[in-house]
Amino acid sequence: MRILLIAGMPGAGKEELLGVARAMGVPFLRMGDIVREHHASSGTQLSVGAYASAQREELGKDIWAKRAIERMHGDVFLVDGCRSLDEVGSYRRLSDDVVIVGIYASPADRYERLVRRGRDDAPRDIAEFESRDAREMGWGLSDVLALSDVMILNDSDLETFRIRAAEALGAML
Repeated sequence: MRILLIAGMPGAGKEELLGVARAMGVPFLRMGDIVREHHASSGTQLSVGAYASAQREELGKDIWAKRAIERMHGDVFLVDGCRSLDEVGSYRRLSDDVVIVGIYASPADRYERLVRRGRDDAPRDIAEFESRDAREMGWGLSDVLALSDVMILNDSDLETFRIRAAEALGAML
C-alpha cells in the first residue's frame, strides 16, 4: 500500500488538497475526524485539542495514527493531518511506501483563511492563532513538515494551488 501523509499547519490548504484527491478518486481519511469522533463519544469536558493531547499522553504519541490505520484500505491511501514523527513511524510499520506531503502557506495567509472560513475553531485573535500553532508544533508537526518528501506551496490563488496539488498527487499515483 502506498500511503500519502498530508501535513500542514492550520489553514495551509489541507482541505483543498483533499478536494483534489476526491476528484481524482484517491481514498482518504482525516485524522481530525477520528479525533472529533472519539471526543464526541468520550463525554469529556476538555476541548478537542486538549482531548487529543491527553490521549497522546495516556495512550502514546501515535494513538491517532493507530486508530486511523484500522480504517485504511486499498493500494493507495491518503491520510490528512499527520502531526508527529511517531505517527509517521506507525504508518511506516504498515508500509514501506510512505510519502510525506507537506503543504506550506505563510502565517499571515493562514490566519486570514482561518478567520475568513469562520469555523468553530477559528482564532478570535492573533494570540489565539499563535497559541494553536505552538500546540501543533509541540505535537511534532514542524518535524514532519521539515522531513516532507514533497512540498506544495500555497502562496497564490485557490486555482493555482489546486493545479499544484493535482500535479503533485498525479506524480505520486
